[in-house]
This record gives sequence, C-alpha cells and structure tokens, in this order.
Amino acid sequence: MPRTLTIAAAQMGPITRSETRPQVIERLIGLMRQAKQHNCDLIVFTECALTPFFPHWWIANQAEIDAYFEATLPGPQTQPLFDEAARLSIGFCLGYAELHHDGERTRRFNSAVIVERDGRIVGRYRKVHLPGHADQRPSNPFQNLEKRYFEPGNLGFPVFEAFGGKVGMLICNDRRWPESYRCLGLQGCELVLLGYNTPRHFPEYPETDRLADFHHQLSLQAGAYQNGMWIVATAKAGVEEGVEQIGGSMIVAPSGEVVAQAATFGDELVIHRCDLDLCRTYKEGVFPARNRRVEHYGLLTE
Repeated sequence: MPRTLTIAAAQMGPITRSETRPQVIERLIGLMRQAKQHNCDLIVFTECALTPFFPHWWIANQAEIDAYFEATLPGPQTQPLFDEAARLSIGFCLGYAELHHDGERTRRFNSAVIVERDGRIVGRYRKVHLPGHADQRPSNPFQNLEKRYFEPGNLGFPVFEAFGGKVGMLICNDRRWPESYRCLGLQGCELVLLGYNTPRHFPEYPETDRLADFHHQLSLQAGAYQNGMWIVATAKAGVEEGVEQIGGSMIVAPSGEVVAQAATFGDELVIHRCDLDLCRTYKEGVFPARNRRVEHYGLLTE
C-alpha cells in the first residue's frame, strides 16, 4: 500500500509585536486553506509560530514574557486553528511557547505538536538544544535569550505513529546536532517536522554570517541522508522587528536532495509529494541500523 503524503512547509514572513494572536491565527488558517487546495495531507508551521520571536528582546516583566506562551493547547485563541484543520481534514505541526504547570512549579518550553487530520494532538516535543545566552548583552543589535526564557526539553526525541508512518519533530538549533537526527533515526523515524527562526547575523561570531544559509542546508541534507528520513523545514523569514532571518524553507528527501525550496521571504507554501517508502533504500541498504559496528558499540537499543 503506497505511503505517500503531500506536505506543505508553511513559511511565514515577519510577525510584528503589534499583531494579535487572533490575527496570526488567521494567517495560519489562510495558509492551511491554501495547502488544502493543493491536496496537502499535512502542513508544517514554524517555531513559535503564534508570536514574533520574543527571545530576540530583553523583557524584565515575567507577566509580559508569559503573554507569549500558551498555557493550554488548544486554548480559546488557538481552537479555531484546530477546528479548521478538522473541518478540512488536514494535519499540522505547530511550534509554540509552552507554559507547563508541574504541580506548584511553572515550567516554560519551546515546543511543537503534531496534530492529526481529525484535530487530535498525537505528539509533543520540547526543544533540547537551546542556543544563545541568559544574560543581557546591550551592545548586541538584538538578543538571543532562549536560555533565559526556556528550559531544555525533557521529553527526549520521541517518534510517533502518525500519517501512516513514523514521525518525529525537531526545533531550530536541534538541526545542527547529529545526535538529534540519530536519536530519531534509530527509532525508525521516516519524517522529521522542523520549524526555525534563524537570524542571518551572529553577533558573537560575525565571521559565520556569510555561511548561514550554507550551514542551514548542510545540516538538513546530512541529517536526512545519513538517517534515511524526509525533513520538512519551515522558517520564519524576512526582517522581523529589525532582525533579519534567513528563510530558506525546504523539503529534503532521504537521499539528501533538496526537492522543494522557498522562493521568497514572506508567507509561502513549499509543497512536495513525499513517498515514505523511499526511506527504505537508505535505512536498509546504505545505512542499515543493524550491523556489526552499531551493535558492537551499543548504539542500537531494542
């Protein structure tokens, strides 16, 4: 039985600080409706898709920080997105800032969820590799305060049965670390859904600025090829509140080939028909998980 999914990476242009959550939700719904018109089974939204990327600003007031977080999902403001997905029978992956109450302790994560075509949440991931710093750096043109506003994810790298295959999630900086992909790949993951907000400028190491697009694409292609997985990578693009972000949303095949890529820095769908069975060539032929080397070093668990 064919296991082919038509998937849209829903790149977004900048979200301003003045845009309300309902206004952003309407943008997401608009992209979702466009994806359905293209017969998509799944649409992948970006990291922290409901708000501007607030870790780029120093905010002292905790209540102001928490206004960027979702205490429940779906909640009163996000329910229309879930309702529309169920009405259209289209799945989605959504990145968001998660406010989690663990007993008397409040915890904050950079998170994403997979939602099936009936509107059910079937998987959750919390970003493990947090970049940036926790201290204020006034001399920088913008901040990178994920270490201040979030704590590292505590769910590991789970893989979920969804859309007829094995699906995992990564968020932004996770894509640069080979162990992110390997943890998913060793569980048989066939499809990785990934959102990111990546500035073009690295204030502490500006010599890498010219390589931002190259390193982004290199990480995705290597992860896809070495683990035999599709990767759908969705960007926040363009200049958001003075911060230029690279864009470059793309879909990468298990061969490591880029099969679809964004042409703009605004709201745009990047669509490809992805055959999950193409993963077998690389999982079973080129990089079989069960071989003497992997078993000898204890890298494969039952």
